[in-house]
Amino acid sequence: MTRDPAALTAAEYLDSAREMAVAGRPYLAYLLAEEAAKRTPDPATAAGIRATFPDPTTARKESD
Repeated sequence: MTRDPAALTAAEYLDSAREMAVAGRPYLAYLLAEEAAKRTPDPATAAGIRATFPDPTTARKESD
């Protein structure tokens, strides 16, 4: 599939983020969700997307 990334919609990025989360790729899911949030005109919806896919590098817990 060769598509121009600029032509992708927020929904397409969000679908891909969900797929990456299921596949165990949390950082890629986060990056795709962040792009979806940037392309979402409603700030409340964008905030919900960001809350659903938090940055895994800041949410990681260190074990003792």
